[in-house]
Amino acid sequence: MVDQSLQIRLTQKLALSPQLQQAIRLLQLNRIELREYIQDALDANPLLERDESDAESEQVSSDVEQEPGDNDYEQADEFGASEWEASSPGDEQWMERGGFEGFNLEPQIADPSSDSLREHLLWQINLAHFSPVDSQIAAAIVYGLDDDGFLHDSIQVIRASLAPELLVEEDEVLAVLHRVQRMEPVGVATRDAGECILVQLSVLPGATPARELALRVARDFLELVARHEFDALKKGTGANDESLSQALDLIQSLEPRPGARYDNRRDEYLVPDVYVTKVEGKWGVTLNPENDPGLRLNNYYIDPLRKSGDKEAEYLRGRLQEARWLMSSLEMRNRTLLLISQSIVELQEDFLEHGDIAMKPLVLRDIAESVEVHESTVSRATTRKYMLTPRGIYELKYFFSSHVRTDSGGTVSATAVKARLQLLLEKEPHESPLSDQDLSELLRRTGICAARRTVAKYRESLGIGSSSERRRLYRIRHIGT
Repeated sequence: MVDQSLQIRLTQKLALSPQLQQAIRLLQLNRIELREYIQDALDANPLLERDESDAESEQVSSDVEQEPGDNDYEQADEFGASEWEASSPGDEQWMERGGFEGFNLEPQIADPSSDSLREHLLWQINLAHFSPVDSQIAAAIVYGLDDDGFLHDSIQVIRASLAPELLVEEDEVLAVLHRVQRMEPVGVATRDAGECILVQLSVLPGATPARELALRVARDFLELVARHEFDALKKGTGANDESLSQALDLIQSLEPRPGARYDNRRDEYLVPDVYVTKVEGKWGVTLNPENDPGLRLNNYYIDPLRKSGDKEAEYLRGRLQEARWLMSSLEMRNRTLLLISQSIVELQEDFLEHGDIAMKPLVLRDIAESVEVHESTVSRATTRKYMLTPRGIYELKYFFSSHVRTDSGGTVSATAVKARLQLLLEKEPHESPLSDQDLSELLRRTGICAARRTVAKYRESLGIGSSSERRRLYRIRHIGT
């Protein structure tokens, strides 16, 4: 006989209201995607329309006493249509305009958000046997890729970007990442060319000639291959000339930039989402006026709502609720973007004054605590959003960087360390370029504790070759002159 018993289980489940889901969705959209989203809403909802009237005429009309029925929101009050307007205090903050004089408003950064690599990967994800959760993780990974197909966001950042509506563990993200890396083109979503080559080699048939040696070379000796130090490579691997030649031919047949053949950026350009100006000695942030979509309720459909009680009125009431949610969510998006941008500016004032060399270490948690929002909200608000400053136009994520310790126990941002490296390399003697160890020692004299390997990583990220490569380049230039 089977024993029967009662058990109580406690589980956590996160439920988001449709309005909050919409607000989260809008926050992560860039300008082009937001414009398309709003246009789709206008096409689908008869109670929404664009306000084509001039802002000044609206201000004048608001000062004139209006008869009952002249104002869209007053007419809709019976159905709560004006509640969204009063539910967001501080409107005057994000509606503030002006202070853009002196900026060059010409488009400066191409928008790669619709490149075919991303579409190709999303298409594969839709066809693959991903669970609903894994599909969302895979999409977050794809949206984090650069034009070359590399992924620069850490597992922790991807996980944070999915919260709070999707709570996953790091090993879940890592498992999905491994699957994405083996999609077409193989090696996409890797961190660098070395990892990309390793992934491409790993999917080759086991009987591929020189595959195992090529894997070992790519894993342990890729720097020697890049420097053409074949004697050291032969000594390190213990392989004979023929085997090593086959392995190198196999490596050279691979694609170190997985997104290269999909790199067909369109001539679409971003306009900054926020502007940074200095007024009376203080740095301030204002939203681009174009962030306001200029939506209003369609007055034509308000009277049927008030007079009718049939199914048509029920349909319109549903569309009215959707319109209210959209307008409220757009207002919330603008307010959140402004608060986060203002917090970034306050923490990075030294950068605005002195440039990259004065950039401070900054992580998502710092801004989240300052603005009192979740880290995932900061991640969404700073992805593919741009800030125009007197120093140029930057993605908001540019202001976040890891830190390097100083000998005094403090920290300095990786961006500032790279700027110092750039200055040292510009002034180095051409006849004897500085090695990574030399650069590490020079940084240590300024109080920055950067290991040789760290220096090499930052140097490579700046697109600067090794000391031997620079020495050869200097000699070629000298012979040419």
